[in-house]
Amino acid sequence: MGTATLRRWRRRLADEREEARIYRDLASRRSGEDQEILLGLADAEERHAAHWSRLLGEEARGVRRGSLRLRLLAFLARRFGSVFVLALAQRAETRSPYRTDRDATPSMAADERVHEEVVRGLAARGRARVSGTFRAAVFGANDGLVSNLSLVLGVTGGGASTSTVLLTGLAGLLSGALSMGAGEYVSVRSQRELLAASSPDVSDAHTVLPNLDFNANELALVYRARGLSPDEARARADEVLRSDDPARSVRPDPDAPDTDQADRHDVVGTGLGAAVSSFAFFASGAAVPVLPFLFGFEGTAAVIVATVLVGLALLLTGATVGVLSGGSPLRRALRQLAIGAGAAAVTYGLGLAFGATTG
Repeated sequence: MGTATLRRWRRRLADEREEARIYRDLASRRSGEDQEILLGLADAEERHAAHWSRLLGEEARGVRRGSLRLRLLAFLARRFGSVFVLALAQRAETRSPYRTDRDATPSMAADERVHEEVVRGLAARGRARVSGTFRAAVFGANDGLVSNLSLVLGVTGGGASTSTVLLTGLAGLLSGALSMGAGEYVSVRSQRELLAASSPDVSDAHTVLPNLDFNANELALVYRARGLSPDEARARADEVLRSDDPARSVRPDPDAPDTDQADRHDVVGTGLGAAVSSFAFFASGAAVPVLPFLFGFEGTAAVIVATVLVGLALLLTGATVGVLSGGSPLRRALRQLAIGAGAAAVTYGLGLAFGATTG
């Protein structure tokens, strides 16, 4: 056994133990089915760790913690246990080296591929729960950063005084935040109302079933309108009408929530939550390019500081979206930065052009 092989086995053992620790920490913050799934993943990682421990024999003693990336993930799992941790765990599973590791068994490689899909499913549940408000927050922050930086650089390029730039930036912050908040509220409320209007209402419709004409069977039209084929709709309606108590067979359980409708509403979010989130994050983003002028910077120095601050903020929001979506944080961060830089460059150039013309 070579030194490189021994070192690789020890690294595999440490990483598997770390991943098992992560899943157990996540499971401790959940209950029900999610907890059972996470504990099942932890058990699988411990089986993999046992494989490397058997190969190492006595050399398994004294193996330290896993990689820095996994240790950071374990720290986040213990402190937060959020959907972001699951998204990071999903990315960790996609980087499993077992497909090319000659010392890993085929079943271990297959396990890791399945784990990726399991964690993807768990992360998808969390993404669905936060997507409405999170979408408003990210869009609000990005819009605030890009639009107000563009506004501030535009008037700066036009030769406006520091006080005028500051007033323009603060006005852009307030007007944009109010507009974003109102727009998100109307948008989400409209979505929820549309969902409510599209959901079946059987609150009292079941009471008329005993009086339906059995031969005409209007109930079949209801099932056809919901997407069943004519034959399926007729069979379903006949089954209901032939039962001893047709009304009872379709009567909704007052204690059972409409889970499908509830899930769809959770994805959309609430109008007030989206409005407040959008307002707050737009204002936070829009404040960033104004800060240098508030602290007394002027001219080129203020432009450079504002641009750098907004660039860092765009990198952060882009990376956050990348983590949550399961994509590459770096790629998303650079995309956000490129979009913001392009918009700011165009408006600053226009400001310079119009300032030179009017001057």
